[in-house]
Amino acid sequence: METGHAVRVGDAREAALPPESVELVVTSPPYPMIEMWDDVFRAQSADADAALAAGDGPAAFEAMHELLAPVWEQVARALVPGGIACVNVGDATRSVGGEFGLYPNHVAVARRLRAAGLRQLPGVLWRKPVNRATKFMGSGMLPPNAYPTLEHEHVLVFRKGGTRRLPAGDDARYESAYFWEERNRWFSDLWELAGASQSIDASRDRSGAFPVELPLRLVRMFSLQGDTVWDPFWGTGTTTLAAMLAARGSVGHEIDDRLVDRFPDRIEGLPGRSRERARERLADHADWAAGRDDLEYAAEQYDFPVMTRQERRIRPRRVTDVEKGTPETPLSAVTAGYRCTHAPVDF
Repeated sequence: METGHAVRVGDAREAALPPESVELVVTSPPYPMIEMWDDVFRAQSADADAALAAGDGPAAFEAMHELLAPVWEQVARALVPGGIACVNVGDATRSVGGEFGLYPNHVAVARRLRAAGLRQLPGVLWRKPVNRATKFMGSGMLPPNAYPTLEHEHVLVFRKGGTRRLPAGDDARYESAYFWEERNRWFSDLWELAGASQSIDASRDRSGAFPVELPLRLVRMFSLQGDTVWDPFWGTGTTTLAAMLAARGSVGHEIDDRLVDRFPDRIEGLPGRSRERARERLADHADWAAGRDDLEYAAEQYDFPVMTRQERRIRPRRVTDVEKGTPETPLSAVTAGYRCTHAPVDF
């Protein structure tokens, strides 16, 4: 099978993707009230700029989220009925105008996604332990003025309308199945994954950006092989990388062309890495299944048992080749495009 992957340098607020053209959105926007993103928000919002200059934190917070709101409207428009949006966002703590406080970004984003017409589902707390000796802030060992360290972010999950309708016996759905033990781990509401190092530019160096394991898990949970995943805040392309690994197509929007230019470095050697990841997934299941006497079904493509009938046809695919080119895509114009071919994984 073949998947297409395209990114456009441009503003996602003006994405104008065709209605109902993507099955899944996985993204992480710039976080309002995190200082590394101040310049981005101030450059695009006079209200946010004025509020920060005046030391009015609550007004700046609202202005920044109003700047993002049109993207959530585009997300609701672009999703197919039953499509899912997963938004990774962290809250912020900072002092503005001499007053320290928490700015609950996950609450503000959720409110605007609901206003765009999407329905909120249970989400995930992504726990990112902070091991610095200076993690505890406030007044050292003395009460009462210290405060807890933020060691988690939120993965908000929203759906457009009711459950997605699929043909009975759909091959893609059964071949895209996850293993029983993966379901039990992935569909927990608490994930512990180390953040990735992500250098965006000299002024924005993120040590806790989301690792590929996070969007890869979401892509496998909420889409089928061959579906299209959209990331309106593409960044360094982690969601596209996850889509490639999971045999899904992808589109992205990114305002910084430098990041798009760097993406080829991230997919160098991808076929080999993809094969190893897929085989490791199968090996993990085989190890889990070894010696169990409660597995009643046999996988059709592999020599190991599975827990449920729904897992029998599971068939992960690996990337066999990546080439530059303009794929078929919902984007009206493409800055960079790639085609991936995929084949079933041998084990």
